[in-house]
Amino acid sequence: ALVAKLRTTQGVVKADVAGPGFINLALDNAVWFDVLRAALRDGEKFGRSELGKGEKVNVEYVSANPTGPMHVGHGRGAVFGDALANLLAFAGYSVTREYYINDAGAQVDVLARSAFLRYREALGEDIGEIPEGLYPGDYLIPVGKALAEKHGRALLQKLESEWLPLVRQTAIDGMMDMIREDLAAIEIRHEHFFSERSLTSGTDKVAETIETLRKAGHIYEGRLPPPKGAPVEDYEDREQTLFRATAFGDDVDRPLKKSDGSYTYFAADMAYHRDKIERGFKTLIDVWGADHGGYVKRMNAAVKALGGGRAVLDVKLCQLVRLLRDGEPVKMSKRAGDFVTLREVVDEVGVEPVRFMMLFRKNDAQLDFDLAKVIEQSRENPVFYVQYAHARGRSVLRNGAAAIRDQDLSPAGLASSALELLDDSGELGLLKKLAQWPRLVESAADVHEPHRVAFYLHELASDLHSHWNRGKDAPHLRFIIEDNPRLTVARLSLIQGIVSVLASGLAILGVRAAEEMR
Repeated sequence: ALVAKLRTTQGVVKADVAGPGFINLALDNAVWFDVLRAALRDGEKFGRSELGKGEKVNVEYVSANPTGPMHVGHGRGAVFGDALANLLAFAGYSVTREYYINDAGAQVDVLARSAFLRYREALGEDIGEIPEGLYPGDYLIPVGKALAEKHGRALLQKLESEWLPLVRQTAIDGMMDMIREDLAAIEIRHEHFFSERSLTSGTDKVAETIETLRKAGHIYEGRLPPPKGAPVEDYEDREQTLFRATAFGDDVDRPLKKSDGSYTYFAADMAYHRDKIERGFKTLIDVWGADHGGYVKRMNAAVKALGGGRAVLDVKLCQLVRLLRDGEPVKMSKRAGDFVTLREVVDEVGVEPVRFMMLFRKNDAQLDFDLAKVIEQSRENPVFYVQYAHARGRSVLRNGAAAIRDQDLSPAGLASSALELLDDSGELGLLKKLAQWPRLVESAADVHEPHRVAFYLHELASDLHSHWNRGKDAPHLRFIIEDNPRLTVARLSLIQGIVSVLASGLAILGVRAAEEMR
């Protein structure tokens, strides 16, 4: 029945049943020419979608503890989140890029004590080796100097309970300034920074969240059973305030208060996600490191309870990055103390290789990042291969304009050219690859997977390079045929469509579309 209908559909030249549940279709070449005309008409807007219909999406990414410079692992989550936000915006969503500042936990007190040590050092003391448990990196030296300039020796006369809040805020501010600079180095800028400390300063939003859930019957006082197998980190054999997480798909109910009455990290995270929902976001996307995988179920349960169907949470986990140089592991950074900083990698290889290679593997697969290979000018280097395809296309267009001076080579002029002359299998293959772009954008946005864009661009670049190489052996396939301007213009139209898609795809990834390669 479907085949009978399809055979009468415009553009379909053949339709057959092929085995159980399959239909083979052949389309008229005019379909592919129409795709190219659309690409020429829309330029880099070709493939933009109304899939999102303006729906508000919150993408929270990086959210590294403000305790030091960003490392390469943070960089992967940063690039992934930023490219995903670009992709969703391209697909018609209203996107907010957000950074959650973890400035209320024990780790920032450790940061403050580490900064206080550097403060004493700035005043001339010999502090010796950094004690175990404090942050050893040199990045806190400027914070210590800033404290010395601001307070002189006054902090030395105070009790820890008095100097700790002062030092902590100065240290957090210094670390966030450094993190913003690290992010700017890979061209990432968040639109909203949310402080964890703000949840309990002034109005206690954590208490409000617990009370809201209690009224809905999702909070109770009780005891947790002993964990089976490996010990559960937050298990305490006592009467405590519990979230009924098992009612929303989690394995166990979750405590919201510690034995000293303070809130658990989970309680604060619940309040934070409630705030997102109250700001009107229907889709919440959290980009986390793979070491937070055990936290996903409870957070999904929390959003289900808090949202009541108004919002959904999608947690994207980014696996580790193994940093290599010519296949050998890279040594740790002196500046950071125990890891390689993102800034060092960007300074060595550049923004484009970092961004593209962070996206040229699915986010939940481990990534080997070889500093030597990502700057090679060879087909084995994916970012070079794609950028070279764009540069090669732009070169063809420049040479075509020089060879054919009496033709309108604007996108509108190209769209009215004799596209039916594009009848070679390589040319039709490139047209069919272009036709995949709008659907690729929608499918990648729908499942929140920006790596699909990187894969597609690499395939399109490969097809272009392959067709270019055919022209070396078969001159009649070359893009510029000086004694056949009609055919040349048709082929320039194909090139213009390809470079437009390459440019818009690279823009989604945050990678420059090179005009030429030197």
